[in-house]
Amino acid sequence: MAKLINYWIKKIIKGFIPPLIYSILKQYLRLGIIWSGDYKTWEEAKKLSIGYEDKAILEKVKESTLKVKKGEAIYERNGVIFDEIQYSWPLLAGLMLVAAQNSGRLSVLDFGGSLGTTFFQNRKFLNLLQNVSWNIVEQPHFVKEGKLYFQDEKLKFYEDIKTCVENETPNVLILSSVLQYIEKPYELLENLLSYNFPFVIIDRTPFHNKNYDKITIQKVPSWIYKANYPCWIFNKEKFISFFKKKGYDLIEEFDAIDGSYGNIKWKGFIFTRGNIK
Repeated sequence: MAKLINYWIKKIIKGFIPPLIYSILKQYLRLGIIWSGDYKTWEEAKKLSIGYEDKAILEKVKESTLKVKKGEAIYERNGVIFDEIQYSWPLLAGLMLVAAQNSGRLSVLDFGGSLGTTFFQNRKFLNLLQNVSWNIVEQPHFVKEGKLYFQDEKLKFYEDIKTCVENETPNVLILSSVLQYIEKPYELLENLLSYNFPFVIIDRTPFHNKNYDKITIQKVPSWIYKANYPCWIFNKEKFISFFKKKGYDLIEEFDAIDGSYGNIKWKGFIFTRGNIK
C-alpha cells in the first residue's frame, strides 16, 4: 500500500510541475546533498563537522541493512531504504569481468563498504558465481556490528587492510563513495595500491571542473540522519594520473548513479594492472 501511495504522489507532482523543474527537484531530493565552504585544511572543516563516527549513523545503517538481509526491504544506501535496487551497472560489469578473468573466482576488498551495501545490492548476480568472497574493511565499530549481525561464509569484516589481504587474497579493490571522506585520500591510495590488486573499481566519487582538489563540508538531510562531515571534490585529471603512475591502466570511465549537481559530477573508473586475457 505504501508503495502504491508513493507512486501516485510522484505521478501527481510530475503532472503539475514543468519537466525541467521536476528534473532538478528529483535530482535534489535523490541526492539530498548540500556542500558549503572551500576550506584550506581538512582540520578546519572537521572542527565544524559531526562525522561518520557518530553512533546514530551506525544504528541507522544497521537497522536498514538488517531489513535488506532479512528480505524485508529491497535496497539500502546510507541507511535509507529504497523500493527498488539502484544498480551501478558499470561496477557490476567490472565485477563480472574480474570473475571471468579468474575462472569464476571473485574476491573483493570493499574498503569503507559499510555493513555490506554493495554486496547486498548485487547479490542476485553474485549468487550465480561459484566462488565469491566479499570482504569489508571498515571502522572498528562497523566491523564489530558487521561480524555480529551480517558475517557469513561469503561476507566478512576486517579492521585493517593487511589482515584482509593475508586471509582472503582479493583480486579486486572497490572504493565506492569513500575516498572523498578520507583526510588524506592519496596517502590511503598509496597504501592500498602497494598490495598490487589486479583490478580497482572506483564508484560514486565527486569531481569538479576546477584545477585543484577542494575541501568542503557535506551536509546530510536530517530525514536520513543528522550529520555533516568534511568532503573532497577531486580534480579528475590528477586522480587518473595518480593511478597511471602506479602502473594501472584505465579500462573504462563511467557516470555514477548519483548523476551531477552543478559543476560537480559523480564518476566511476575501472583500472587494471596488467593485460586482460
